[in-house]
Amino acid sequence: MRMKRVFVVYSVLLLLVQFWLGEAETFSVDGKVLVLDESNFDSAIASFDHILVDFYAPWCGHCKRLSPELDAAAPVLATLKEPIIIAKVDADKHTRLAKKYDVDAYPTILLFNHGVPTEYRGPRKADLLVRYLKKFSASDVSILDSDSAVNMFVEEAGTFFPIYIGFGLNSSVLEKFGIKYKKNAWFSVAKDFSEDLMVLHDFDKIPALVSLNPQYNERNTFYGPFEEDFLEDFVRQNLIPLAVPVSYETLKLMKADGRKIVLTIVEDEGEETTRELIKLLKAAASANRDLIFGYVGVKQMEEFAENFDIDTKLPKMVIWDKSDDYLSVVDSETIEGEDQGTQITKFLEGYREGRTIKKTFSGPSLMRFIHRSFDIRMVYIIVFVVAVLMLIQTFSKGGDEYQSVPNQVRTDHAISSVFEAENNEYKPGDKED
Repeated sequence: MRMKRVFVVYSVLLLLVQFWLGEAETFSVDGKVLVLDESNFDSAIASFDHILVDFYAPWCGHCKRLSPELDAAAPVLATLKEPIIIAKVDADKHTRLAKKYDVDAYPTILLFNHGVPTEYRGPRKADLLVRYLKKFSASDVSILDSDSAVNMFVEEAGTFFPIYIGFGLNSSVLEKFGIKYKKNAWFSVAKDFSEDLMVLHDFDKIPALVSLNPQYNERNTFYGPFEEDFLEDFVRQNLIPLAVPVSYETLKLMKADGRKIVLTIVEDEGEETTRELIKLLKAAASANRDLIFGYVGVKQMEEFAENFDIDTKLPKMVIWDKSDDYLSVVDSETIEGEDQGTQITKFLEGYREGRTIKKTFSGPSLMRFIHRSFDIRMVYIIVFVVAVLMLIQTFSKGGDEYQSVPNQVRTDHAISSVFEAENNEYKPGDKED
């Protein structure tokens, strides 16, 4: 019996080693969209550092329109220095996989970076999708050796992410931030550049770190001190535009930022009056960089906005620390009327002076907007470690003392706990179809 148990444990270890060393080699990077199901999904995720998975349904019209775009993008992404693989799962057929990843509408697209899934909310046209995804396989810090290299870098980066360019800086200064904020921004250093480029990017001395946010037409320059804490403050503050439109993606950025949020709730973000208000919010944000200034339209995100008592007159302002509570400023809750600039100043002065009232959300916690981080390979690591412990116990104790059931129970409990945590992920708002 003891030898039989040793054989079983050895077989488990062998299968796990084959999984890591053998199965991963069966997938080829040939530019085609991989077709995944329950039998090969986990091994595909473990085989590639970056893999975009489309959970689709054959009857879904949006899925049918997306499919040729993925087919066109796949060969381009496969040629990158760090290839990005595109795969698809028929979620209508493989319901266990769909349920595991909370697929409740089609198409649902998940980007797995080193096994960690996040929902992809970027563009879906092939050329834009390629430009967006290149960020995840690019160098942590790109080295630019001429004006044309800088211009090309900015052009190819596109408008999806902020861009940081260090002029007269060593790449090692930005290396840590290039790694830490890889999912959120482009980082580079320019080694050789002209005065014309300095004029173009509006800085007059070096060293300098310039941040560009093409999507919001914003530029800021940092002249030092180039110590880690000061640098990170500048990088983190410029990941977010001066006035942030609230969305699922920007909520994650704001959640990661330690600053409190001055949140303005309006009826509709698209109205002309709102656009004028946003200009005032940007001016206030420039003078109050210790705060984030965000805005949200009831028309755009009613589920989010209604947590802040939108029965009062809009627009209104509150201070939110990203918990289930927020602050209203006495006599400054609404900012309707003509002189909104003065009202914003009065609101900020009231907050600074502590003339606030604490209120609680009228709806459920907003932490459901923040996605999980879970590495599927952790399951295999848990099984591997437990199997090794079982093998050690087999050789260190007598045959009659060996108890396999408790170890198996612990293994099952550990795995089930991981999947239970995985299944508690927030399900995003309405998706297509």
